[in-house]
Amino acid sequence: MARKRRKLGEILAQQGLLSAGKLADAIEYATNNGKRVGEAIIELGLCNEDAVYQALAAQFEMPFVDLNKESVDKSALDMLPHDLIRRHLVIPFGKKDRSVRVIITDPLDLDTIDMLRFRLSPNIETALAPLSKVKHYIDNFVDPMSEELSKSIASMSMSVSIDEAGAEISQLVKEEDENAPIIRLINMMIAEAVRSRASDIHIEPMANRIRVRYRIDGVCLIRDDIPKNMQGPVSTRLKIMSGIDIAEKRLPQDGRIKMKIGNDDIDFRVSSCPGYHGESIVLRILRPDSVRIGIQALGFADDDYAIFSKIIKKPNGMFLVTGPTGSGKTTTLYAALQELNRPDRKIITAEDPVEYNFTGMNQCQVHEDIGLTFAKILRSMLRQAPNIILVGEIRDREVGDVAIQAALTGHLVFSTLHTNDAPSAITRLIDMGIKPFLVASAVQAIMAQRLVRTICQECRVPDDNPDHKMMRILGLDPKNMDQYSFFKGAGCKRCNNTGYRGRKGIFEMLVMNNEVRELAFNRAPLTQVRKAALASGMRNLLDDGKRKIFAGVTTMDEIARIAQVEGLVDSAEEMEQAATE
Repeated sequence: MARKRRKLGEILAQQGLLSAGKLADAIEYATNNGKRVGEAIIELGLCNEDAVYQALAAQFEMPFVDLNKESVDKSALDMLPHDLIRRHLVIPFGKKDRSVRVIITDPLDLDTIDMLRFRLSPNIETALAPLSKVKHYIDNFVDPMSEELSKSIASMSMSVSIDEAGAEISQLVKEEDENAPIIRLINMMIAEAVRSRASDIHIEPMANRIRVRYRIDGVCLIRDDIPKNMQGPVSTRLKIMSGIDIAEKRLPQDGRIKMKIGNDDIDFRVSSCPGYHGESIVLRILRPDSVRIGIQALGFADDDYAIFSKIIKKPNGMFLVTGPTGSGKTTTLYAALQELNRPDRKIITAEDPVEYNFTGMNQCQVHEDIGLTFAKILRSMLRQAPNIILVGEIRDREVGDVAIQAALTGHLVFSTLHTNDAPSAITRLIDMGIKPFLVASAVQAIMAQRLVRTICQECRVPDDNPDHKMMRILGLDPKNMDQYSFFKGAGCKRCNNTGYRGRKGIFEMLVMNNEVRELAFNRAPLTQVRKAALASGMRNLLDDGKRKIFAGVTTMDEIARIAQVEGLVDSAEEMEQAATE
């Protein structure tokens, strides 16, 4: 009789790494999001990835390989074509007697194991390694994408010298053969950006070249320059891929691309905008997993997480998330909706555009050109008897009035605003023309947020010599430096020597209480509302940023760059004066 295999959660619990309550949370999250329990545990941050994979190796009685400590014979990589290594995320690492040893990331992926037996040997020995470390290893030692991209650009700069209006362009960009030069160049550029964790690809015509930049962790980095004579073919190819009219070069256009990169289906939102030197094209990379990370992975402190969880589970009222473009507002709201997405609740969204599709939600796309506006969709929503409503953005009084009425008539309404901080949202709604007593009654809470880059965990070291000027800017006294802990990234291959990898949120949570509601009702000045909010326990963006600095999550430079720092000293003379006081 076969021995019954232990469950992953039981192994972690026996090792004292996971409590019964956290295991139950992981199982619930996995069930609701169609994931395995191990994936859920990692995404929720309940255990680190190494611990989960070690438990998984014990569950399937497989060796565990730590790629940070164990060396792999580079020559063994040639046992498999590199495209198969990248596609299936496997690493051949040598022979043992008559067996071939291979590192895999999923012991249940029988198709991949069968492929390895067919390609390498009927006798293979599989070992397990964490997914992120396998990807990192492949990116550094197997993936030649960056080198190929540079060579492709260099070779094409010599071979592609054609007139933009010439007939040869259509031959280059419309040819279905994937080995066509322009097609190969664009595909490699997109694949490299995805593997580099970029959120955007910017293709910007200049006077004598085309600049290519990737936005990684919110910062634009120059990748390469494409010769000016390739501007026409590159633009036309991207337009064809995204379904944009290739003949129209005078007006902005939008389109979408769907591509399979590795094992993932990735969507790209494409925007072209006419400029002085030609059309600028931006590809926004939309990864479904990026908005399914779970609430706990957003970066909340424990107290803010408790308040957030309590607010989103209220039966009615309005919850607003504010911040500039690119501050993660959509990700936060989707994380909240994923938490609330149950068969007994009806969720309807109005978005412009719908970037991510979720099972169990009714998502409506705004089409201004046919009169399908936020307000029209919102009024139609209320006749659909929803429990929860998401309005992509409150842009004007009409949308605000309908959303407020929905919140007051038994619906839980989520939406966003573009304001600098949480208290400003109250005065912004009133300035739109919404009656103050309605704002005071309907709004339950307002959260402002920003995204800050996090220190790379592979090269994080203590910062023993912090910048005193930056400390004063953030309101810290250099004389009391012994009370603070600072960290920085030394720079490594994993973070491209930037010292940063990934981003977390910093938050400012304003919960409406009687005092704040009364101030809103009386149209009190913003400074008075902010003072009352701080007195009631609100922690502003800068204070939340300081907590993340001392916890080793990010740096002072990053918080000063992102957070709104009041009283920033502009001149060196004023800085010196502040130091002597």
